[in-house]
Amino acid sequence: MKLFLDTANLDEIRQIKRWGVLGGLTSNPTLIARETPSDIETYMKELCTEVDGPVSLETTAEQEDAIYDQGLKLAQIAPNVVVKVAMTPDGLAAGRRLVDNGTPVNVTLTFSPAQAILAAEIGATYVSPFLGRIDDVGADGMHALYEICEIYDMQGYETLVLAASLRHPMHVVDAAKAGADVATMPFDVFTKLVNHPLTDLGLEKFLADWKKLGNELKEGA
Repeated sequence: MKLFLDTANLDEIRQIKRWGVLGGLTSNPTLIARETPSDIETYMKELCTEVDGPVSLETTAEQEDAIYDQGLKLAQIAPNVVVKVAMTPDGLAAGRRLVDNGTPVNVTLTFSPAQAILAAEIGATYVSPFLGRIDDVGADGMHALYEICEIYDMQGYETLVLAASLRHPMHVVDAAKAGADVATMPFDVFTKLVNHPLTDLGLEKFLADWKKLGNELKEGA
């Protein structure tokens, strides 16, 4: 399972990229607006340059033709752009046209297995079920992910399942167990993946013992 960062903050991207585990990036209009770029297209290019893997950039139009035209423009920003379209009739129609044109598509704002089937049927590269938001309305986001992965496996769909709206490390672990192809998460969740109190205690003990040995060797010299 690939690990993507869900952000538009360049400092966050650079920190996780340094670890050597960053597989790609997802963004949305809210995340980009939060960074208050002076020029949106230039900023998007910078995001794409910073990330070695695919970068999902989202359309903001609502009608099919406008979504399609905007998607084509987004795809021209960089070779690693994946165009995000919303799970709406117009989003699906525009998404299919983009796919037919050779543009990779990520169908976002997906909340049910039925919707995930539609994303696969238009030939999307990714489908993004929003697990945390499903939980927010009293349903089981992880169960929906398991169903989507099972359906895709049984039907032989090539669309990759990109688990989104992940709120904590166990969401990431459970997404991997469910068979998701990608997990995308905000910076604070990504940084929590590496943390464990036993790691900290173990490292502290190793370093203390090493320092003690060094001091003993100096005293015996």
